Amino acid sequence: MNDAAPAPTPAPAPRRRARVRAPELIGKGGWLNTGGDDLTLADLRGKIVLLDFWTFCCVNCLHVLDELRDLEEKHRDTLVIVGVHSPKFVHEAEHQAVVDAVERYEVHHPVLDDPELATWKQYAVRAWPTLVVIDPEGYVVAQHAGEGHANAIRTLVEELEAEHEAKGTLRRGDGPYVAPEPVATDLRFPGKAILLPSGNFLVSDTTRHQLVELAADGETVVRRIGEGVFREPQGLAQLPDGTVVVADTVNHALRVLDPETGAIERIAGTGKQWWQGSPTSGPALDVDLSSPWDVAWWQGKVWIAMAGVHQLWTYDPATKTVEVAAGTTNEGLVDGPVDEAWFAQPSGLAATEDRLWVADSETSALRWVDTEGVVHTAVGTGLFDFGHRDGAAGQALLQHPLGVTALPDGSVAVSDTYNHALRRYDPASGEVTTLATDLREPSDAVLVDGDIVVVESARHRLTRLRLPEEAVQVEAVAHRTRREATEVAPGRLRLDVVFQAPNGQKLDERYGPSTRLLVSSTPPELLLAGEGTGTDLFRELDLNPELTEGVLHVSAMAASCDDDPANEYPACHVHQQDWGVPVKITAAGVSRLPLILAGMDA
Repeated sequence: MNDAAPAPTPAPAPRRRARVRAPELIGKGGWLNTGGDDLTLADLRGKIVLLDFWTFCCVNCLHVLDELRDLEEKHRDTLVIVGVHSPKFVHEAEHQAVVDAVERYEVHHPVLDDPELATWKQYAVRAWPTLVVIDPEGYVVAQHAGEGHANAIRTLVEELEAEHEAKGTLRRGDGPYVAPEPVATDLRFPGKAILLPSGNFLVSDTTRHQLVELAADGETVVRRIGEGVFREPQGLAQLPDGTVVVADTVNHALRVLDPETGAIERIAGTGKQWWQGSPTSGPALDVDLSSPWDVAWWQGKVWIAMAGVHQLWTYDPATKTVEVAAGTTNEGLVDGPVDEAWFAQPSGLAATEDRLWVADSETSALRWVDTEGVVHTAVGTGLFDFGHRDGAAGQALLQHPLGVTALPDGSVAVSDTYNHALRRYDPASGEVTTLATDLREPSDAVLVDGDIVVVESARHRLTRLRLPEEAVQVEAVAHRTRREATEVAPGRLRLDVVFQAPNGQKLDERYGPSTRLLVSSTPPELLLAGEGTGTDLFRELDLNPELTEGVLHVSAMAASCDDDPANEYPACHVHQQDWGVPVKITAAGVSRLPLILAGMDA
């Protein structure tokens, strides 16, 4: 008999990872939230660094900011999150607009303002949002696009902590974040407003997470409502019974306010964000929602601009149910029957007797739904064209509008947010004009006694304007996104969506395929073959040699579950992302297009 103690079991060797030296962080706009210091990767050596490539127009980016808050708090002595602000729209390249967005969305980590997409290009990023993990020695070890990766990144951060603690390459302690000085104003980035029967205004005071009632002068604070209840509330709509429905955006819920008593009640949403595969109809309090941005009363129901999933939903107060009313969750501009139409972050609604007007922000479009259930576009052409151009609606341009207001003559006023303007579209003439300029990120407007009161979100106030008899003359400008087109070869193009299940997880195949890939194009004739939906994360595409450019629309989803045979009910995680990839067809172009959902491209 051998009484010797058994040899200790050796610790498992760290998992080998592909490592690529991280490029330097550069951006002409400089650094925010660092107390005025510029950061380099050398300054961050010894820390785990998570680069968050985001832009403030992108609702998916805002979702990821919220997903990362818990991770940021729990690992603040080892992990430094760095936001790399990478603009889509021209307005987003303005430094002050980035400063405003960092405050508006409560970003509590350093942010690099990269208006020319220099760092974006160095890291070969193709989508908003994209997350890149850099280890304490300065190597890229993982990349993720889209939402739903917080759990995978948490696992990776814990692995890197253990690995580099053992190697002596981990540096614990405070990070470089320095909070800016708070600013005192009565409103802080207000979102939407309505006129109450009393003549007072009710305003969603978004960054302060409450509603504010202002007197008829639009300035004097009467009362503040809902402190501790709301998170970044946006849209407001008065119902026939006098109550007000509130889009409680970051809580993914609808609430109803009784203005007389101040009582607030949740009427829809669970507080959890909707994901692919979740119910799309049912008892309102049992169905998840996703960033409801505006609400309107139309045809006996509350219509909801569900920005987070690019759809319109409805809430029926008679049956207390919700359901999808228009849109497929695909992001883009496609008209037609409501169950086939595509939207892109619908953010503003206005109802008339025969139309529901929609400010479709990411396509810089003004659209409407008719009473027959068909979606139409008045102004706008797609995800990548925007500007400030008046004239015939077919060639007019907006830039990321967030609000629309019905006017008495049948026309509508558009809060043309990133053009800092109030625009007008007249269905009778088919013309677009400019009513006012020199506003600051207008996000909504309310008609009051022949005047129009504009929510100037980035000036933190309501501004009353006379509706002019003649339009303002504005020099026309047109823009395309600053993203460079990917040069691809004519003919056959291999599309690969790269997805590697996080360590400790596996693809969830219990109920069938756990992956989904949807491919389409603008214009549709760009693809001769390869469009449609499938379960493989790769696709052979045939490109039309008669075209020279276009956009590939790719939507991918993968579900992975914890790989623990002893656990009958493992935790599962959905990873998803939509890409709009501008392509230019050239003889010297690539024949393979990799899009990283999670992992590293071999």
